Amino acid sequence: MGRQTIRLVTAVLVVTIVAVVATTVVTSEAKAGTSQPVVTSLTMSAPTAYTPKAPPGATDDYHCTLLNPHLKKNAFIVSSLFKPNSPEVHHTVVFVVPPSLAAEAQAANQGGKGWTCFGESALQGNGFTGQFAAAPQLTVWAPGHGEDVEPAGTGMPFLAGSLLVTQEHYNLLVGDRPVRSSFQINMVPATTRLRPLILQQLPAPPDIPCPTGSTGPMCSRSAELASVGQRFGALQEAFVSALETICGRNPLDPPVGDSTSCVWPVTKAGLVVRTVAHMHLLGRALKIVLNQGTPSQKTLLDVENYNFHYQRAYNLAKPVLVVPGDNITVTCTYDPTLELETPILRRVPPHFVTWGDGSTDEMCLGTVITEPIKSVPESVALAQAFSQ
Repeated sequence: MGRQTIRLVTAVLVVTIVAVVATTVVTSEAKAGTSQPVVTSLTMSAPTAYTPKAPPGATDDYHCTLLNPHLKKNAFIVSSLFKPNSPEVHHTVVFVVPPSLAAEAQAANQGGKGWTCFGESALQGNGFTGQFAAAPQLTVWAPGHGEDVEPAGTGMPFLAGSLLVTQEHYNLLVGDRPVRSSFQINMVPATTRLRPLILQQLPAPPDIPCPTGSTGPMCSRSAELASVGQRFGALQEAFVSALETICGRNPLDPPVGDSTSCVWPVTKAGLVVRTVAHMHLLGRALKIVLNQGTPSQKTLLDVENYNFHYQRAYNLAKPVLVVPGDNITVTCTYDPTLELETPILRRVPPHFVTWGDGSTDEMCLGTVITEPIKSVPESVALAQAFSQ
């Protein structure tokens, strides 16, 4: 996968691949006599609103929109802001389509209406990781996130000719009105002395039983998995099994409980500068730990009172060095009794909870944003510079 970043991908129910562009550009000039770079602000949205529609038996819709920034020169993205413009937008992932795939995506455009994209994918690809190698993530928005500002001195590389895909998850239990979201990026020229960033996702498979005292046919894990497949496609079930296997579990009989974890290897030397936590409505806590259980253990993120409606990125006060041979553990804790208390969840029957795209399903997803380095000595110098 190039940077060997482990990313998730499930079924892609692509009917058409389409492109949407509606842009407004505002450029602020550098101050005279200074080296301050020119910052270009670009806002994009679909030409028309999209009305979410869930598949039979589901209450969620995933919809992708292809945005064209018409970028003529390489740049760094230094900040971004997604505006959902409706409470029914559950969360959004923004992907970068590199120039090598831009023509293919543009050629498949059939009216600029977007396409259905359940799973963690933006483009068609091979296997569970192929699509993220082809179209890496830029940012993730969830309620409370606000503007996404990269750590000082860093930026996300953005090559000329690249496109963007916004994958929006709509919760139809909240509403089904037409939505026209927008996405703003702020860029500086690639000649600016910034350090590039990469994003790595660290998932773990939740297997949460019904709350004590709750019963019903959907309290069976097999029944719930069948429901996931019915709502989002057979490959979604296959994805759950694949994730269980990757995390060292028996996919037919995984451990069940109110917490889950998974250990992911570090394959590239780098400095961790930022982290993000993502779960759904049952989430209580999420922790990301480097080399857990060893003398070099270090906590990268510890969200003890997770709130789905207030999610954000966390910049580390000091960067943390990771090298090949290290590993990172993500651990999520849930409260299944929230099924009985949360208004949205009370509208569905008691059910076993697995990984799934729906608002009534769950996720355990830690994100680590790293500045890659070529050598450990180089990292020491960078770490010292960060801490000054």
